[in-house]
Amino acid sequence: MELYGIEAETWVGISLLVAFEIVGILHVLHALMNVRTSQGTIAWVISLVAMPFLAIPLYWLLGRTRFSVNVGGRRKNDERLAELAESMHQGLLKLEVEIPEDDAFERAARMLGGLPFTRGNHLELLIDGDETFERIFTAIRDSKSYILVNFFIVKNDTLGMSFQQALIDRARAGVKVYFLFDEIGSHKLPRRFLKELKDAGVQCHSFGINRFWWSRFQVNFRNHRKVVVSDGKIAFIGGLNVGDEYLGRDRKFGPWRDTHLAMRGPVVEAVQLVFLQDWYWAANHVPDLHWANQAEPEDQIAAIIPTGPADPGDSWQLIVAEAANSSRRRLWIASPYFVPDEGVLTALQTAAIRGVDVRILLPERADHLLVWLSAFSYYEQSIPFGIRLFRYHRGFLHQKVMLIDDRLAAVGTANLDNRSFRLNFEITAFSTDGKFVGEVAAMLEQDFAYAKEAKVEDFTNRAFLFRAACRAARLFAPIQ
Repeated sequence: MELYGIEAETWVGISLLVAFEIVGILHVLHALMNVRTSQGTIAWVISLVAMPFLAIPLYWLLGRTRFSVNVGGRRKNDERLAELAESMHQGLLKLEVEIPEDDAFERAARMLGGLPFTRGNHLELLIDGDETFERIFTAIRDSKSYILVNFFIVKNDTLGMSFQQALIDRARAGVKVYFLFDEIGSHKLPRRFLKELKDAGVQCHSFGINRFWWSRFQVNFRNHRKVVVSDGKIAFIGGLNVGDEYLGRDRKFGPWRDTHLAMRGPVVEAVQLVFLQDWYWAANHVPDLHWANQAEPEDQIAAIIPTGPADPGDSWQLIVAEAANSSRRRLWIASPYFVPDEGVLTALQTAAIRGVDVRILLPERADHLLVWLSAFSYYEQSIPFGIRLFRYHRGFLHQKVMLIDDRLAAVGTANLDNRSFRLNFEITAFSTDGKFVGEVAAMLEQDFAYAKEAKVEDFTNRAFLFRAACRAARLFAPIQ
């Protein structure tokens, strides 16, 4: 059958192309109103207009930059959650430390994180996997009431099975165990692993794409937090996931350099609130937790700063930029990834020009090829401005640590990349305690001793194909 001399199949093809273009233009309007960065907006607009048949499904999967929490059918416990949050806030405010008027960074962190700096805490640095998991396993064994667990990656290997057994043992002993994991990060975790936990009484939920049908289109968001809380008395956060490589047992990476933090005192309540909100999103359930926390004699000042794509703005990006802007003597940052956006890069450049000792400690080895390659492309925009980049060569460096002058130190889960800036749910502990800041400084000085300072020529003198690969990898920074 023909119409105006054109076969029906051709009309069908033309109609489909027109339909895709119309739908693509509608998506362009959505991108214009919702994508947070101009670079991302331009990329999506061009793709949606030029090749809508490919760009539309990708936009649904990767284009969203705001995490939707306003989903129907799960608000029956909102009132209970709000009451707990308000009660916890009021309790922390009684121990809140007054922030000096001239301390812009603390004020910014307090506003962005929504949780106060409190005194009465005890902070303990845990360096590398053996020390960290020894303390975590001890806390799990000593638990009497409940255990809260949230990890980005949990593996079904030797450490993973030991961790699983520790949770099973406590659940069978009558302890309530709440196990939350990221479905993307832990995609290799077998169903058998989870079934054995559930059969023992462990409550398991994934923070991922299968909780609600509409959340299948939020796969670009990850819960990157690593949290363990025992009985509301001791909390752990930091860079370590549950897997053998985090103990340095992987031949590919060798020794694994990471940092975790054990905490007691009021900050444990703040960690619990962050977990509670994540758990509620995933499980639509508000567990009963202990909120009465005693002040520790060490009386260290600290705050928990959660950040993520549900925030009104890009909180972690703003915190890093303000750290650079407020630093006066030094800004040391350890991160496995260095893919800063323009705002953070400008802040780091400005700090270095101002005379601040800006150092970024990165791994020599790669775990994710694209982000490793991308970091090289920033050499020419960093080193000539005075930003000092160091490559750690004693194994793989995975810690997420920040030191601002001699007045503040941070340990957490957030990296220097777009995922942590905009797409991942992260958690970081900040402290102005002089003793703790000194311990972090000494630890980083030791790490820098095992690193080699990078030069611009380490990039510019490489083969053309390598430099081209680095430039190409950088194009994918928004979704790395």
